[in-house]
Amino acid sequence: MAVVTALVLAGCKEDLPPDVDPKQVDAVEAPDLGACRLLTTDDIAQASNATKTVECSEKHTAQTYDVGSLPDALEDADYDSDEVGDFAFHQCSSAFMEYLGADESLAMRTILTWAWFRPSKPAWDDGARWYRCDVVGGNEQSKRLVDLPPDVEGLLAQTEDKWLVCAEGPTVDGSVKVPCSTAHDWRAVSTIKLGEPDDAYPGDAAAEKTTRDYCSKSVAAWLGYPVDYDYGYTWFHEAEWKAGNRRSVCWAKTSQ
Repeated sequence: MAVVTALVLAGCKEDLPPDVDPKQVDAVEAPDLGACRLLTTDDIAQASNATKTVECSEKHTAQTYDVGSLPDALEDADYDSDEVGDFAFHQCSSAFMEYLGADESLAMRTILTWAWFRPSKPAWDDGARWYRCDVVGGNEQSKRLVDLPPDVEGLLAQTEDKWLVCAEGPTVDGSVKVPCSTAHDWRAVSTIKLGEPDDAYPGDAAAEKTTRDYCSKSVAAWLGYPVDYDYGYTWFHEAEWKAGNRRSVCWAKTSQ
């Protein structure tokens, strides 16, 4: 889908949407570090992005916090190869935590996430091998991306509810993720680490059971050990494990 879009844009630049910068569409040169953009949930689902930049003092939903070249080992990789995706996951996630001042647990409990982009397919075919990591205020399942401050560097060093992730819905599964400063039904209160980087995937059943057992105790402690309480959990499968994720998220039923 993203490849088709890139080819269409390359073929008729005079028909580009008003928020697209023609100079960025098939750019071989890497984009600017620190640039801000008004991205949408549809934008962050695409492989490449050429949205016009805006002043970071203006309304924006994304800021580029890491830009670079793919390693030489990926020079001949396919445009949508798993190897390129794995590199981006590790690079963007580690840079995300460092830039915002978050550890692994907090990085999974914030409304802020990251999206990465590569060159368009025509630019890739012309030899472009850069990547771009953007911090964004939400994810593909969000109703909309929230506005960001002029600079997000160090934003999570002192946590505020408007940057922490909560969920709206009868259950955690399928719920809409929202900032905790808005009305919500669930709050992400802790995470559990299921393994080390070199560990093999434990399997779906083991991953879910370990997550469920830990979250039951963790949420009870967070709520002050009430007699009755509801909790939820988000655990990930082998694909996410292979990409580098080793954590599950625990959710408490609460409107606070």
